[in-house]
Amino acid sequence: MEKLIKGAKKLGITLSTQQIGQFETYYRKLVDWNQRMNLTSITDYEGVQVRHFLDSLTVATAVGERRDISVMDVGAGAGLPGIPLKILWPEIRLVLLEATAKKAGFLQHLIGELGLENVAVLVGRAEVKAHDIKYREGFDVVLSRAVAALPALAELTLPFCAVGGRFIAQKKGETGAEVEQASKAITVMGGSIREVKRLDIPELDDTRYLIVIDKVAATPEKYPRRPGIPAKRPIVS
Repeated sequence: MEKLIKGAKKLGITLSTQQIGQFETYYRKLVDWNQRMNLTSITDYEGVQVRHFLDSLTVATAVGERRDISVMDVGAGAGLPGIPLKILWPEIRLVLLEATAKKAGFLQHLIGELGLENVAVLVGRAEVKAHDIKYREGFDVVLSRAVAALPALAELTLPFCAVGGRFIAQKKGETGAEVEQASKAITVMGGSIREVKRLDIPELDDTRYLIVIDKVAATPEKYPRRPGIPAKRPIVS
C-alpha cells in the first residue's frame, strides 16, 4: 500500500498498521466480488490505492475538526468514500445508502470482514429515504462521489443534512459551470456554498475538487421530488 501511504501523508494523514491491513482486505474483497458484479472498472492494485482509496480520503480535508459525527454516504456503491473515511476515523457513525441490493450485500460483507462498528447499510433510493423521519436532516456530514450532476445531487443529498451540517461532493475536471448551474438548487434545498476546494495531489493525475456546501436552512418538505425527477428535471439556475 505504498502509493496510498505516501499519498495520505501529503494530505496530513498517517495510516496505522491496522488501517493499512484493513485497506489490504478491502482491496482483496473488492476484486473478488467484482468478478460477480460490477462494482468498479478499476481493479489493478496501484489504481485502487490511488483512484479509490486515496481519492476517498481527500474528503477528510473538508469534514472539519469534530469526529463524534454522523455521516451518510449517498450512492455508496463499493463503499467509496464512506468506508475509507470510517477506516481513518473509527469513531464516526456511518450510514451507507445504496439503491442496488447486490451492492448492499457486498457492503454488509465488507463491514464484517473489516471489523467495523457503528456502520449501517440502507437499501433504497435517496428520493424516498430522504422523506423518512429517521434519516431526514439527521446527519452532520453527507458525502457523495460520482453519483449525479450537482443540480440533481444537491436535491438528493441536502435533505439528509442537519441544519449546521455540510455536504461534500467529489468532482473531477473543471467544475465552475456545474457549480453555477447548481446554485439555485443548492439555495432551494437550504444550502450555501462554503468552498470549492481544488486538490493538487501528484498521485491523482487529473484535477479533482471537493464542493463543500453548508446546510444553513431546513429543506422544504416537498423535496426531494419522486424517484428519477431530480435527474430528469433538475432545478437549474
